[in-house]
Amino acid sequence: MTTMPPGAAIPREIHPDALALVRHFEGLYLKAYLCPAGVPTIGYGHTAGVRMGQIITSLQAEVYLRADMADAASDVDRLVTVPLTDRQRGALASFVFNLGGGALRDSTLQRLLNQRDYAGAAAEFPKWVYATVNGVKKQLDGLKKRRAAEAKLFETA
Repeated sequence: MTTMPPGAAIPREIHPDALALVRHFEGLYLKAYLCPAGVPTIGYGHTAGVRMGQIITSLQAEVYLRADMADAASDVDRLVTVPLTDRQRGALASFVFNLGGGALRDSTLQRLLNQRDYAGAAAEFPKWVYATVNGVKKQLDGLKKRRAAEAKLFETA
């Protein structure tokens, strides 16, 4: 039996809808591939320590996903100073998983949210739909759909 140190908090779970959202938009790849940015990637968008030629199981992909989302949620917890529902936190964790903590840290979304303007923050998701492809900034349909899904999850009571 494991015991928690005195004063330790139980880690807050990632909302299942947020995990499902990331699974849907990342897709499952059991063999490493190069993402559009040229980074070796496997599972549901996992990049840390991935080598080309690497193969994993679907269980390992799920372990990576949960760890990566826990890391993203940790960034959310550090950057957001107002109360969040589990779905709001999950939507923001998906955003950070996809874009990185720096994107949230430097965003109007985070500034509005920390001013308790939840509706204004939700309206910021659709602005994050651009990626640089071959040196050109382009609006991507996949990002439009992902941001719309994150905003919807964020706004769900």
